[in-house]
Amino acid sequence: MNRLVKTALLAGAAFGVMASAAQAQQAPNAEAQVSSVDDIIVSARRRDEALKDVPVSVSAISAERLEQTGASDITALQQQTPNATVQVARGSNSTLISFIRGIGQQDPLWGFEPGVGLYVDDVYVARPQGAVLDIFDIERIEVLRGPQGSLYGRNTVGGAIKYVTSRLDPDAPELTLRGAYGSYNQIDLLAQGSMPVTDKLRIGGAVASYNRDGYGKNLNTGAEHYDKDVLAGRVSVEFQPTDSTFFRLAYDRVEDRSNPRHGHREQAGVGPGAGVPGSVYDTYAGLGDRNKVTTEGVSLTAQVDLNDVWTFKSITAYRLGDTDTLIDFDNTPAPTLDVPAVYGDHQFTQEFQALFSTDRIQGVAGIFYLDGTASGAFDTIAQNFGIVIGTAGYVKTTSVALFTDVNLDLTDRLHLGLGARYTVDDKTGHVFRANYLGATRSPLLGGTARDPILLRTDYTRSNSFDQFTPKASLSYDFSDRITGYASYSKGYKSGGFDMRGDAILTPNTVNGYQPETVDSYEIGLKGSAFDRRLSFASAIFYNEYQDQQVTTQVPAVGGIASFVDNVGSSKFYGAEIEGSLILTDSLTANFAVGYLDSKFEEFLRYNLTTQKYEDISDLVVLQNAPKWTGYFGLTWRGDVAGGSLAVTPSVSYRDSYSQFEFPNPVLDQDAYALVDLSVVWTDPSNKWTVGLYGKNLTDEEYRVGAYNFAGAAYNDSLIGYYGPPRTVTASLQYKF
Repeated sequence: MNRLVKTALLAGAAFGVMASAAQAQQAPNAEAQVSSVDDIIVSARRRDEALKDVPVSVSAISAERLEQTGASDITALQQQTPNATVQVARGSNSTLISFIRGIGQQDPLWGFEPGVGLYVDDVYVARPQGAVLDIFDIERIEVLRGPQGSLYGRNTVGGAIKYVTSRLDPDAPELTLRGAYGSYNQIDLLAQGSMPVTDKLRIGGAVASYNRDGYGKNLNTGAEHYDKDVLAGRVSVEFQPTDSTFFRLAYDRVEDRSNPRHGHREQAGVGPGAGVPGSVYDTYAGLGDRNKVTTEGVSLTAQVDLNDVWTFKSITAYRLGDTDTLIDFDNTPAPTLDVPAVYGDHQFTQEFQALFSTDRIQGVAGIFYLDGTASGAFDTIAQNFGIVIGTAGYVKTTSVALFTDVNLDLTDRLHLGLGARYTVDDKTGHVFRANYLGATRSPLLGGTARDPILLRTDYTRSNSFDQFTPKASLSYDFSDRITGYASYSKGYKSGGFDMRGDAILTPNTVNGYQPETVDSYEIGLKGSAFDRRLSFASAIFYNEYQDQQVTTQVPAVGGIASFVDNVGSSKFYGAEIEGSLILTDSLTANFAVGYLDSKFEEFLRYNLTTQKYEDISDLVVLQNAPKWTGYFGLTWRGDVAGGSLAVTPSVSYRDSYSQFEFPNPVLDQDAYALVDLSVVWTDPSNKWTVGLYGKNLTDEEYRVGAYNFAGAAYNDSLIGYYGPPRTVTASLQYKF
């Protein structure tokens, strides 16, 4: 079945191209029906440009497209973007895990850096908690694939995701009300609007409530499992005193009170509640059902057009977040392996940009500053050892970077792009880890006051890292509609300290770990053809990944050993093609296909017995790196009942992949396909919109995360986390 789906995706893309050529003369109005890459405006290079002119692999998905396909949150990008993993983290409802072209970071613990940068209106979001952004109040989402070290800096070794919100209407008040009801008693409500106060000042905002019963149950406590309870809001004020000056003050807040996701036992253990539940969404967890994640931030953006050449831009932001969560790793009523945890973080960022544009030179230069602290504490309650391992710590980070990116028109058709960034990171880390007698909460998490029976780790260290990340590209306009390019870019992810580090089992943990880097080479072709029936972007890439940071945890005598090592190196190569095409005047197709081949060249693993590093590259694979990904959707548009009807069936495909570097047949995910269908009708006045959205219509069961704590001491806790089952949602929207 999955082989058939993969073949259908590839054949669908090829058929669409051929069909466009065959029917090119039959659609004189095709130019008005498709958004071509020279129509789509993106800000991948920190300035507005046509997608065709950007020598970067960028997927730009508009708000209209997201609404048309029924996308509810940012994880919908995974289905429509080639070689991308965008998922909810294991054990969480709103923590984001992102991989692009096999590069990312699965561990959301404080102090660890993401491998894919997330930006909201050019504000860097450093922590993944609360980053599963719901889709509202946006203009588009851009996915930049490949290292973005010159413009977006550290921690974009895999790429970047940009969440671009809408500007307020300067002329007239607007109000949008939307309600939705769906499977599992889903109730979503949204109110969004804006109004001009004067001809220079306008104010707007949005508030959204997302609620849903659980896909499953906690069979031990009776609580909902995989439910949703999220309240989100955004307020912005825009002031434009002159045509050349613009200010925006924005505040956003997300509060997630969904129950913790404890997971599903994939194999039976011993004792009450240690069996395998019948539904993959059910659990027997006994740790509890309370969970809360709050994130909020404020930003001030100022832009001044100094003259026809120079524009100055300032982006000032402050963000903070708090998480109080529970993860029952053993998924039984007993505290065999229970982990209550609290996280907290805050960050201040300041970026200044000087943008310039002449007839033949365009570019940006600037400075970026970040001052942030991520902290937390968690307990590892291990009943079979009669202890709890309490862990706490913080990482303070100060980062300063100078950057520039310039495009030079060597001729009318030949363009040279040069970029560079120099980053300096200063980090101070504190890690405390100790054993306490009794399998109950430690004093760090409000448990009974008692002294440790064994101090495992207690240190404070500082470290500095610096990196130069260049970028160069050469692009050529083969015609007014087709552009080809070749590029090189370097990515850098900062080093740090292992917040779980155990100085008894791994003494070197006190030294921290070093940065990792990626050298990426890419050639691409993008544009439109056949009288703009076909709009496409394609790329072939090759990556060399050095000093790769890998987090692994293994059971050990007296506890769990955590490793964050620069394990060695790996190589990637692959290809991507995505686009839109018109088959007839009323039928449009969207497609995306990605291919990725990845392999470790070296993987150094610390042997607890010999206390030496060993190369085990022949035993490991890259996690979250499926060989094939694909998407194919058809949209039929027509006049029905006086209004406009759009019907979009689609299928997305994801090849088999490993949850961790060490393959595990019990936990790894086989290839799967998701079939969706959306039907959207808009009345003649464009005020009323009715939608019906079916997701995962074949009710595919697929894992999006896992934990592996095998062995009798942890009751063979192999735990899987699953994506949503089949759901159907109806929505009604009215625009004033």
